[in-house]
Amino acid sequence: MPESVINESDLALDRYEGNVFVITMRKAPENRINIAYAQKLIGAFNTVRRILGADSEGAVITKGNDAKFWCTGLELDESDRNPHANSEGFFPLLATIVDFPFPTIALITGHTFGGAGPFALSHDYRVMNSKRGYFSMPPINLGLHFPGIGALPRTKLRPQVARAMLLEAKRWTGEEALKDGIVDLIAEPDKMLDVALELARQWAPKAKMGVYSLLRNELYGDAGKAFREISYVHGRSTGSPAKAKI
Repeated sequence: MPESVINESDLALDRYEGNVFVITMRKAPENRINIAYAQKLIGAFNTVRRILGADSEGAVITKGNDAKFWCTGLELDESDRNPHANSEGFFPLLATIVDFPFPTIALITGHTFGGAGPFALSHDYRVMNSKRGYFSMPPINLGLHFPGIGALPRTKLRPQVARAMLLEAKRWTGEEALKDGIVDLIAEPDKMLDVALELARQWAPKAKMGVYSLLRNELYGDAGKAFREISYVHGRSTGSPAKAKI
């Protein structure tokens, strides 16, 4: 049985055998991210880091709480009230994950839309529901941009797939996402967590030499740099507000 580390109404953190931690998003109704929730997720990642310490084996899985939604992006209305909302929440979250010293897995339990695209891509591995849910990142349809929005698609996906994601707002099923290399594995809804745990235990030992984040940044450092440069910035604009809402 897993050990409960954090158990709150909108987020849980559990520890499994093999130094694998599972963050469960359960922010009704669709796990949309605002400043407070981004900071809560960052806190969960930092809790894992503090528990494990340096040069330890370990991994983190980020999952949704049901098979309908993983995350449907950002609470765009918050940016209407606070032009620095993403700089205070979403961008630091991406920067935290890209620089995290342990392997990370996005367990995409269901629909993944908008800002949830870079959120999922910021993880090292992705496991997706084989039966339900679409993956779509439609900034082109929303009139939305922020510096670095293309960094993860560009560095992690084939050029044609990144183009379809960013400029065509394509929607992928689990099987289609696997074929195009957006996700690493797909699994039946009742097997998803077991598949993600097996993957996490496979790669958790790779963190024990203390260079996992350093080597990741050799691969995807441009993305981390882009996110850090727009995190906690209030003296200039770090993105344009969406012209449409989802």
